[in-house]
Amino acid sequence: MPLPDFSAMLRWPNVPACYGWLSLDRRGRWRLRGDLLNHAGLNDFLHRQYAHDRHGNYFVQNGPQRVFVELEYTPWVLHLAAADCLATQTGQTVSELRGAAVDEEGNLLLEIPDGIALLCDRDLPALLHALRRADGQLVDDDALLAAIAQPGVGTLTLDWQDRRLPVVALRRSQVPGRYGFVSSPRDTAAATAPDSTP
Repeated sequence: MPLPDFSAMLRWPNVPACYGWLSLDRRGRWRLRGDLLNHAGLNDFLHRQYAHDRHGNYFVQNGPQRVFVELEYTPWVLHLAAADCLATQTGQTVSELRGAAVDEEGNLLLEIPDGIALLCDRDLPALLHALRRADGQLVDDDALLAAIAQPGVGTLTLDWQDRRLPVVALRRSQVPGRYGFVSSPRDTAAATAPDSTP
């Protein structure tokens, strides 16, 4: 993924970061204070300037200001761009899958080179044919429910582009820690500042 433009930070290094305004929903859509952003140019800008720091906080670099992103689930959301092609919410084609997991809600999570991604719920039915039981048979509802009920046990595989990946069952609450991202970045300076109220 291309790096955002950080050059404005050199000219204005002390612009305070922004928290609580921008979010990414579970379908990969940007929201400003909860309202869906539909402007194509603004969405393209947000996609280009999307990055993360070494602590796993995701942000959009807006000139000299870092606007931290609240994540409804994962930092990346995948869509089927074609029958056998996945792309991130930023439009980047996924070159490889490195792992797969399913949570207790039936969400499919896929490890990509940039991190962990949630498959958009709208595309999940089209990808169910790639889920297999241990015996190689297609997954039915019973097998999927059994896999979801056994966190940490890989009873399913994902067959995708000539690769067979084990599907790990986990709890949604485990996802941020396991994959190293922060769902809700906080201003630690403000949180640790002494309270000046009487």
